Amino acid sequence: MQRKFSARLTVLIAMLLLVTGCGAGPNAPTRLIKQVTDGVEKTVGDIKLVHILLVAQADGSAILVGTMINDGAQAEQLTALYVNGIPASVTPIAPVLAPNTPLIFAGETANALAVIPNLNVKAGKHVTMQIGFNRSGSETLEVLVRDRSGEFADVGPDVISAS
Repeated sequence: MQRKFSARLTVLIAMLLLVTGCGAGPNAPTRLIKQVTDGVEKTVGDIKLVHILLVAQADGSAILVGTMINDGAQAEQLTALYVNGIPASVTPIAPVLAPNTPLIFAGETANALAVIPNLNVKAGKHVTMQIGFNRSGSETLEVLVRDRSGEFADVGPDVISAS
């Protein structure tokens, strides 16, 4: 009786591990997903991109939301920002990312603004963003477009004071 119970318990545990994916280990595809509705996170050389997403505007443009942090010892410069091949209008022009000083796009503490004119993409869609830096190189991201509501209701060129 004890032997039957042990065999059934062993089979049950093995099935649970297979069903839950716990047996796939630390490199399981479902464990490596980094993008949810709060934006993309990526590292490009010494630059960390955090919560990168776009907010669609009524005029068809989009506003970049997110933070860029230079973890390197030397200053970096944002040299390229394109969405679906459309160049972004960035203020200040070609901003410099000082070491450990965040470049914040949108929000109450924003110190930069990036507007992608005539993007005309509906909320819920993904777009291709190319971003480049003078030292760290460039990267292509698939970025989510959100609508201007909820926590993003105040995201727009009229409410961001870029320095």
